[in-house]
This record gives sequence, C-alpha cells and structure tokens, in this order.
Amino acid sequence: MTGSPARTLLLWCPDWPVLAAEIVDGVPATGPVAVLHANRVVACSERARAEGVRRGLRKREAQGRCPQLTVVDYDPGRDTRAFEPVVAAVEELVAGVEVVRPGACAVAARGPSRYLGGEEAAAERIIEHVAQSCLVESQVGIADGVFAAGLAARAGRVVAPGGTPEFLSGLPVEALGRSALADLLRRLGVRTLGDFAALPAGDVLARFGFDGALAHRLAAGRDHRPLAVRQPPADLTVTAELDEPIDRVDVAAFVARALAEQLHERLAGHGLACTRLGIEAVTEHGQELHRVWRHDGLLTAAAIADRVRWQLDGWLSGSSGRTGARPARPTAGIIRLRLIPDGVIAQAGLQAGLWGETGEERERAHRALSRVQGILGPEAVVTAVLGGGRSPADQVRLVPWGDERLPARPGPPPLPGEPTTTGVGRAGGADSAADADGAAGVGRAAGMGRAAGRGGGGVPPWPGRLPRPSPAVVLPSPLAATVQDTAGEAVVISARLAVSAPPARLVVGTGRPAEIVGWVGPWPVDERWWAPAEARRRARFQVCLADGTALLLAVEAGQWLVEAIYD
Repeated sequence: MTGSPARTLLLWCPDWPVLAAEIVDGVPATGPVAVLHANRVVACSERARAEGVRRGLRKREAQGRCPQLTVVDYDPGRDTRAFEPVVAAVEELVAGVEVVRPGACAVAARGPSRYLGGEEAAAERIIEHVAQSCLVESQVGIADGVFAAGLAARAGRVVAPGGTPEFLSGLPVEALGRSALADLLRRLGVRTLGDFAALPAGDVLARFGFDGALAHRLAAGRDHRPLAVRQPPADLTVTAELDEPIDRVDVAAFVARALAEQLHERLAGHGLACTRLGIEAVTEHGQELHRVWRHDGLLTAAAIADRVRWQLDGWLSGSSGRTGARPARPTAGIIRLRLIPDGVIAQAGLQAGLWGETGEERERAHRALSRVQGILGPEAVVTAVLGGGRSPADQVRLVPWGDERLPARPGPPPLPGEPTTTGVGRAGGADSAADADGAAGVGRAAGMGRAAGRGGGGVPPWPGRLPRPSPAVVLPSPLAATVQDTAGEAVVISARLAVSAPPARLVVGTGRPAEIVGWVGPWPVDERWWAPAEARRRARFQVCLADGTALLLAVEAGQWLVEAIYD
C-alpha cells in the first residue's frame, strides 16, 4: 500500500446493464429502459433519464415518472457474458486486462501509450476498435490508479501525470461509491474528496474504521492495490488436416503419434501436463466423432499417442452397422483429427508410489483397460468408489475407469485394511435418523463384528449408518423373505421398534427354511420424512444362519428383505 499508483487506462461502457439486456435479451436500449434490483433502479437508459428516472428510485415511482418504461430484472451473469467480447476486443490491442466489473475494464497505460503513440492516441484507438468489433460505445479515462481512472472515464478525461489529487479534490464525496459513508461525511461538513483527503489518516481510521481508511486513500489519489490483470487462456489444441481420408488403423496410428508429440511439446512449453484428453475426428462425409479420455496421472507423449491410437482403432474397427456390442464404424475415412487438452495441471512430476500405484504392473493394467474402453465405450469398464451413506448400497458407486474417483457423498474414512478412495470428507446436511449407529435393541451376536460409532480422524459417521464390518456382496435387487419365531409366527417390528419375538427361522422366496442362530438389531433409519413422496422408514438386522452364512436383512412396510451377504 506504499508508492505512487501506476498510470491506468480504464474503459467504461455507460449504462452497461441496459446494453447487456439489449445484447442478450433484445431489449431496445434506445427506448426508456430501467434495470431493477430489489425493487430499485440500478441502471437506466438515456431516454429514461430524460423522463426523470434516476438510480435508486423504486419501481412504482420510476413508472410514475415514465409510464412507457420497460423494466428489466438485474442479472449479473447476463452482464458478464455480454461484456466478455468487449474484454476480448481490448485484449487484441493491449495485454493484461483487469475486469473491474461488467462494463468496465482497466489496463496499465504505459504499454499502450508507448506503442500506440501516446495516451490520448491509445484511448482513441481502443474506443474505435471496441466500437467496430462489438458495436458498443465506450469512454476511456487515464489517471494515476484505477479509482481515479474510473472517475476520469465518466468525464472522458486524460488526467496529467501527478495531477490526480487535484482532479479528485473537487469531486463530491458520493464519488467514493459508499452511500452510508458519504451521508455521514456530509453531516460532518465534509463535502468533497479534497476535504476528506485533508483529514489525518489516524483520525479517519479511528472514526470510520478500515473501510473508511481505504476510502481516505482513494480520495487522496492512492490506490490500495495494483492491477490484477487476467491472463488470456493459451490455445493448446493441435489439429491435423489430412490430404487423403484415413480408413486404416496403421496409417491413423502414424498420424496420432506425430500429433501427440506436437501436443506434448506445446504443453511442455507452457509448463503444463494433460490429465484429460479430448479426441475429435471429422470424416469425409462430415460425421463428427468425439471422445474424452481421463487419466489419474500425467499423460506423456507416448501415453497420448496410445490413447489416440486406441480410440482411432475403436472408431475404424467398429461394426458395419449391425446390432452388436461394438459401435458402428464411420461411413467414410477421417480427414481431420484434433487433440484438445481438456484438463491441464502444472507440470510438477509424478512421485512413484511405494505399493505400486504408478508401477509397471499398474500401468500395464491401465493400458489394457483403457484400450477396452476405446473399443466398447467408457461405461464398459467401471471401478467402485466408496462414499457416505446409511446402507451398503448407498456407500458404493461405479465410475468409468480413469475418471476421478470421488465419492458421490462424503463419509468417514475406512478402517485400516479396507479399500480407500480420495476426497472422502465430512458428512454434512445428512437426513435425520431414528438411531445414530448404536444398536437400538440388545441382540444375540454370533460373529457380527464391532459396534459402530467410530468416526476415525475426527470425522463423524452418518447417523443411522450400519456397524462394521461391511458386507461382501450387495444384491442389486433385495430378495423378499419371511422371518419366523420358534412357534412359526411371523416376526413383526412395531412403530416403536419393538421386536414381537426373537427371530428363529428365515425363508428366502420359495426356498427351504434356514435356522437363525444369532441376530443383532434393529438399526432404524427414517429418511426424507419431510417429503412424503420420497420418505423411507425401515429397520435393519444382521443375522447368522446355522450353515455359517451371515445376511443383512431389512424390514420396510411390514416386508422382510435380504439386502446383502457377509463373508
């Protein structure tokens, strides 16, 4: 926060929310238009101002002054999208643009003034280029610092170097853009920025706080930060235009290797590495093919070439159109091939793991599975990812091989020796449960494992989560079952989770009864009770049969179900 601010050129588009509504929604800005936020006018067109509409007016008062007023809701996303072409047009002439807000962007004035023939010539050139490229009227102001340049842009002025404090001194305190502070300063007799800047900095900090101290620096012509310029994204895509259509895999592999090396060199030149690769191909008949490959490491030139070759093999070796597992092959040869680095990270090397995470065997398996994906599609090879949930079916989801292995829902970390996955976080916003991990009733355990409630590392478990161990097999569709007591009567669970009798026999479907030698439960859960159409209330039991089989049972709406099988 020390030192004099740099010379800054700021381009300002007047009434930008109104212009954005015209660009995106087709609302004619030449008519009386007002943009409203929270029932107050935040911007209006020149025609509306001629009718007496001003910023800050309520909707009813603005329409009373101008009955023909067209009202548009404020949409910051619309303003930002419409302003992007203007920023791109400025970047065609000047490097290092900071978007102050939709409708205003700033650049350091030194560079444009040197190669465009002075500050005034640079301002005129930028205004003209934006008008020709985007059909948008704009004004440019140049001063010391972003704040002063913004005020100079509203007046269309170029403030001489060192003259910024004098330029600001005569402006009213409302120019700070802080209505509460401006009102307080006026009641204290401080009406201009010069009067405010003349106050001692220590007294301003003590009386108005940190925000008042920042406003005091701005009033004195001292910005509190340098320009935060944006860097336009580099074009990393590589394309090969082929003279002869390619319909053979060996020829396609040769082209793929050359294109992969070109992409890798371009990425290395920017200090980047590819983790997600998009492959696009266009055939002679105009058919467009596209596929995205993911990789949990860094794609080298050889790895990129392999994936392009596998994908071309999958396309060119497809079926002839008959129904089958393989997709239909293109009707003509490929004439254009494009590689798009859809996901890039800084190239920092890849540390080999102690247990073979990046070893030769894992890489060989990865190459084989990736090739199967190239032929059959990304959904043909999937891997399980652990996450949060109250039942085993909720805690596992299948993702395509090579995709990011992130859980769909956060959950506690697994116990030592259990499979792990990345990104397992803290459970938040969970549904309510009738019981949190402890057994609601005392059962007869026969090798059913540890009690629940262990969070691990300070991460709490899901309320209503089943105790460990986890089952080995989760059935895709639960099997209907009947649980009977020693007298042959059906075991019933009341609304208060009372078991009518100890479970003694289990009948799955139309099978033979099996003796239950141990059981524990119930673990109740009441999910989404606030949405009747999605509500689900059930109780789970773990049972052990006489033949040594352990099962996970659930009773829902009076029906017993077999959900999973334990080892």
